[in-house]
Amino acid sequence: QVQLVESGGGLVQAGGSLRLSCAASGRTVSTYAIAWFRQAPGKEREFVASISWNGGRMYYADSVKGRFTVSRDNAKNTAYLQMDNLKPEDTAGYYCAADTSFVLLKSAPTYWGQGTQVTVSS
Repeated sequence: QVQLVESGGGLVQAGGSLRLSCAASGRTVSTYAIAWFRQAPGKEREFVASISWNGGRMYYADSVKGRFTVSRDNAKNTAYLQMDNLKPEDTAGYYCAADTSFVLLKSAPTYWGQGTQVTVSS
């Protein structure tokens, strides 16, 4: 079992920055790939970014490329999503997810956190 807890959400003005954290616990957490998803009210959940277990591979949705950066610190069992130049359309609940398969991570990850809200005002 892997438990994930997100933090770092909040209210920020357009153009501002936030850093989300995803604290993981459980067996061999450092071997799990981590992804970030978001879901806005009335919209489907969408993939935001992912990072492999060793940080060697990272992928981003086109909508956040150049603005968001995913990273991880396996010594702290924590993954991060640095969000810069935020836009009102980034407003959503943000969720981290984990899976041993980097391929399945984007479509059907095994473990989910409870989410943290990000609100960007114009």
